[in-house]
Amino acid sequence: MGPPGAGKGTQAKVLADRLGIPAVSTGDIFRANVKDETALGLEAKRYMDAGDYVPDEVTNAMVRDRLSEADAGEGFLLDGYPRTLAQVGTLDDILAEHGHKLDAVVALVADIEVLVDRMLRRAKVDGRSDDSEEVIRHRQEVYTAETKPLLRVYAQRGQLVEVDGVGEIDEVSERVLTALKTLD
Repeated sequence: MGPPGAGKGTQAKVLADRLGIPAVSTGDIFRANVKDETALGLEAKRYMDAGDYVPDEVTNAMVRDRLSEADAGEGFLLDGYPRTLAQVGTLDDILAEHGHKLDAVVALVADIEVLVDRMLRRAKVDGRSDDSEEVIRHRQEVYTAETKPLLRVYAQRGQLVEVDGVGEIDEVSERVLTALKTLD
């Protein structure tokens, strides 16, 4: 978890590979649907372009389906889910249905101005329509209002690990792996 631009997607891919489990990224799934111009993709694009979250019912159904796939049976890394308090309850239900539990929730922490600069550079490189400065700042506000409260929930459960998300990819990955060892 972490604010937009904190490196969640990058770290999810690196860590999932190192841990030998699939990274389940709602953002990647949404973007693939947008690219393929599916009905879900067209609906998701409207929300993504405005910097808003895709509605819970769409996201929850997608995650439920993805976690029922065979490669997630031995474990997985969630990237971009849950994002709302309501999704926490749904995730708890999905995990119970599949006999899973969360081992840890990693929150990448970074200064907002660093994140805005990082996302503006990414927009130029990747040509992402959802990364204008106005939309980036709005996404930061949405994160603070809707997702940041989840950190408190996971902290109360003893599952939260906060890690500095600023630095080279390998440095941040090592910080995350070191922090995860403290939960064993």
